[in-house]
Amino acid sequence: MPNPSEPFFSAVRARLGPDAVDTAPETLARYGANMLPCGALPPAGVVFPGSTEDVQAIVRMANEHGVPLWPTSTGENRGLGLKSPVQPGQVVVDLGRRMNRIVEIDETLAYAVVEPGVTYAQLHEELGRRGHKLMLDTTSGPPDGGILGNTLDKGAGYTPYFDHFGMSCGFEVVLPTGEVLRTSDGALPGSKTQYLSKYGYGPFLDGLFIQSNLGIVTRLGVWLMPRPPVSRAFFFTFPEDEDLAEIVELVRPLKLNNLVPTLIKVTSDVYAFGTEEAYPFERTGGRTPLPLELRKELREKHGLGAWLVSGAFYGPSEEAVQPLIERVKAHFLRSGKARYISHAEGEQSRVLKIHLDTFSGQPTRDELGLLQWRPGSGATWFLPASPMVGRIANEQQALSRRILAEHGFEFVIEYVCGPRMARALHILLYNRQDSEERERAGRCFRALLQAYAEAGFMVARAPLDMQQEAMAKLQGVPEVLSRIKHALDPEHILAPGKYGVS
Repeated sequence: MPNPSEPFFSAVRARLGPDAVDTAPETLARYGANMLPCGALPPAGVVFPGSTEDVQAIVRMANEHGVPLWPTSTGENRGLGLKSPVQPGQVVVDLGRRMNRIVEIDETLAYAVVEPGVTYAQLHEELGRRGHKLMLDTTSGPPDGGILGNTLDKGAGYTPYFDHFGMSCGFEVVLPTGEVLRTSDGALPGSKTQYLSKYGYGPFLDGLFIQSNLGIVTRLGVWLMPRPPVSRAFFFTFPEDEDLAEIVELVRPLKLNNLVPTLIKVTSDVYAFGTEEAYPFERTGGRTPLPLELRKELREKHGLGAWLVSGAFYGPSEEAVQPLIERVKAHFLRSGKARYISHAEGEQSRVLKIHLDTFSGQPTRDELGLLQWRPGSGATWFLPASPMVGRIANEQQALSRRILAEHGFEFVIEYVCGPRMARALHILLYNRQDSEERERAGRCFRALLQAYAEAGFMVARAPLDMQQEAMAKLQGVPEVLSRIKHALDPEHILAPGKYGVS
């Protein structure tokens, strides 16, 4: 059967060259694959722009031919959908293959300007070549993750520059009509402050292009942090699941008073040792989730407790940082439950070194070991907001543990804690080669989404196959977005269905 998008592909080839289009079956399979319960969502083809002008041309041709586009940058976005489109038959616009330049680094004002294909590893390497005077905030995901893509999906890291959207400035956007918009002060021709003045003049437009299908961002300014001479992490373990409430109460004042400059991570046992272990099916007779006695055994093997708390201090010298370490030690050890682990001990543990890397701006792939916890490497993320109140944290923990256990899955979670709210990153790990388990994982995610929404807690991000359902939980917002979408994208060619907006 002929590809209905072929006239569009022919036009793209004529304009951008034959290598700008790929419709080979193996390519469609690769770009349609994901790790989600929904299974593969193959595109009609893939196009490879090399510039903003190329993107404009592709968008205009898509309007002419009525072809829906699915823009993607680089990296894999493993827990949320890889490069797969939200609907089969959309055309993937792979911005990362050819648009991968670090356009500018300003060492005086501490910012970089990047195209969609620039990875955390690439920018980290370039900053290293320049003497590591500056550092970027990274995720704990793989080094080949994309800076621009993570920012646009409200991704975050762990250093004081953790808020990737907050630390972005100056978007270059191709609108669904093919026009180019530059936000912040970039709208002024010849602007000298495009990447410095975040809010600019008039209404703030950058937010329209976050988790949306209202434009294709082709260039982004990202603020960088002066690298401190010394970074020293601290770790504390707590022995019991129920200790989460006390941990949250201990963490909150440290962040409200800004004593600890990094976010503070509160990591569950399976999330921690799962980076190094695989599920011991041979010892459970195939029973899931992991029995408590085996959880405790694996904790002891890796020197962990039910919870691992981590954060870091920065300073001009170890002598300057040490009093801060002593202060936070006294704070946690007053509980009578915490056990302290030093930065030096952390350097000797692969499980703990992940945290050292993230607090120092070092891209790491060690956390990807979690994907080997079960055969088949299925993974989907559930990311509800969690108020920094101990009682609520334990109520959420009980809710999640119950729903996950009912569906046969482990509680694998990391709370990334700010002063008022934590992002409760659940990783739902399952065997995606097992159809029954895949369907069960989908039911489990929906049950979590429904239960948390009924309790008053919304997710911050959603995997491709759950975006429509997540958006449907909100009142008023879908209708407003639909009106904006119709105004900016009258032909509805740009990622229809993304985040539940058609």
